[in-house]
Amino acid sequence: MSGLREYDSKDFFSDESFVGDPYPYFDALREESPVRREPHHGVMLVTGYDEAAQVAQDADTWSSCISVTGPFPGFPVPLDGDDVSDLIAEHRDKLPMNDQLPVLDPPEHTKHRALMMKLITPKRLKENEDEMAGVADRLLDEFLAKGAGEFISQFAAPFSLHVIADLLGVPDEDRAEFVAALQRRPQEQTTLGQIKSELAHSPMEFLYLKFTGYINERRAEPRQDVLTGMATATFPDGSTPEVMDVVRIAANVFSAGQETTVRLLSSALLIIAENPDIQARLRAEPALIPNFIEETLRTESPIKGDFRLARKTTEVGGVEIKAGTMAMILNGAANRDPRHFEDANTFDLERKNARHHMAFGRGIHTCPGAPLARAEARTCIERILAKTTDIRLSEQAHGPKDDRRFMYLPTYILRGLAFLGLEFDVVEADAR
Repeated sequence: MSGLREYDSKDFFSDESFVGDPYPYFDALREESPVRREPHHGVMLVTGYDEAAQVAQDADTWSSCISVTGPFPGFPVPLDGDDVSDLIAEHRDKLPMNDQLPVLDPPEHTKHRALMMKLITPKRLKENEDEMAGVADRLLDEFLAKGAGEFISQFAAPFSLHVIADLLGVPDEDRAEFVAALQRRPQEQTTLGQIKSELAHSPMEFLYLKFTGYINERRAEPRQDVLTGMATATFPDGSTPEVMDVVRIAANVFSAGQETTVRLLSSALLIIAENPDIQARLRAEPALIPNFIEETLRTESPIKGDFRLARKTTEVGGVEIKAGTMAMILNGAANRDPRHFEDANTFDLERKNARHHMAFGRGIHTCPGAPLARAEARTCIERILAKTTDIRLSEQAHGPKDDRRFMYLPTYILRGLAFLGLEFDVVEADAR
């Protein structure tokens, strides 16, 4: 209890001491109550697995209108009463990013998600996966040839960008332009006073401009390509979306899919490089790689959490929550709930229920790109292990084994390394 009081003097949303290792704080919160109000902004922090699943799966009680912005700037008007659904509907267009899929509620969300699922069909995902190994090999051959390098900027980011560009049908001749534009994006967002306003900054402006051009061109002159499929996709009722409806979804898939995959890949390689026993087992038993990925997602969820706004007065985990209250579903905490995962803070390569994690969310906002992220991670790990005999952390970049130094993204939404220096021994060419 006293430890939690000590934490309460710090603001989770702005104090950088939570960035490197938020998990002791999550554990302290959960031990007192899996649903607890933090003292600085009045946000209910949901750290329990069952409680997080309850909130995420109940779109009738909980609105996603503030999903990615949370308490900054908050809702534009006071939310009084035991049912504030009408107030949310009336004023949600004043919220940041109000036209983005993650913040939509049914029925608008239902319509737009159905449109998204027409863009990333199982057939398209399979075609995309068939290209992944080739992309990984080309990038890895260049990366590994140096014997050492920075994994995120030199491999993970360009790999995920090329994969998502292929999924969305970005023409080959335009991809260098995408790489140049998106490598300039800010690496930290959603810190205090820095609302996630990328719509006003170059990366999203660039994506909007490019995909608007693509969709208009394909509607005027259809071709036999993925972009034409996007341009001609319809809502479930058969109506044709506005161009910007398609553009927003494409841009959201591009930016969100790339960012979270980069964090997953870097977390996975950190675990491999820092744990020779795990690395040896994965080399000896490649069949363990899929479960390794699930356990990586469980212990280091790329998204720490997102937000919901209570439409109605409700109860979660025995705690009454008034209508108009904001909650943060902390996926990174729920995934370490010892009530659901035995020895929850230990990485277990053979954990039977590792796939129960909530790294991809739950309910209507479950990440539609989860199969793609899993395939990207599996492909990368398989290829990098096949091309090397040993992978280890760079002591020059991260310090000696007993005094490691890591830089994490300074944000309360994303969980991931900003930099990962690796060294490796490469398989001799005639041994491949």
